[in-house]
Amino acid sequence: MAKILSLETSGTILSVALADGGTVVADRVCREPRMQAALTAPLVKEVLNAAGLRAQDLDAVCVSKGPGSYTGLRVGVSTAKGLCFGAGVPLLAVCTLDILAGDGRTEPDMTKVVPMIDARRMEVYTAVYSPAGERLTEIEAKVIGPDSFADELAAGPVLFIGDGALKCKDVLTSPNAHFREAFPLASAMAPLAEKAYNEKQFEDLAYFEPFYLKEFVATVSRKTIL
Repeated sequence: MAKILSLETSGTILSVALADGGTVVADRVCREPRMQAALTAPLVKEVLNAAGLRAQDLDAVCVSKGPGSYTGLRVGVSTAKGLCFGAGVPLLAVCTLDILAGDGRTEPDMTKVVPMIDARRMEVYTAVYSPAGERLTEIEAKVIGPDSFADELAAGPVLFIGDGALKCKDVLTSPNAHFREAFPLASAMAPLAEKAYNEKQFEDLAYFEPFYLKEFVATVSRKTIL
């Protein structure tokens, strides 16, 4: 029965959860955008206090590794590494799309589940999953057009889930296309983290990096600084 603290900082919603043996016993969620840098550490403290634990009492820390927001992922991974170094516990990491795919298992009668993380314009980070949550294709940054996922949609009902799903609704017009907006949450990481811990899928604290999928591109502000 492992006590695992999970951090999900990859997107709009920030969340922290503590699970004991795969069951969530405490969690906190911040729905205000772009608060990862300011609130990740305070939410960790709140969750540990709610459970009456210290970081040293944990068996592992798990972080959502991406793809997702460059800044959010950096905050999550750096916080998780700091906790692991300080408490002397191992680091676990799970794919953000796997978290969303697990949420999609609650929808009956779907032949495929396609999590979508919003990238920009009509681009999403995505992959195709079985209803049981098995990843069937490589993760990719995909620009969505009318012919996207044609084979999957021809085979039966497909659930497109995530913060990038609804923007594709006017493009993917097949009657087999079903859409649900959802966000990866730390509480949904509990079964994935427990499985990774039991299989000893520990990350290297010194060299582990987030899964960005695409290189970070800096933009130049249009504002003139006087």
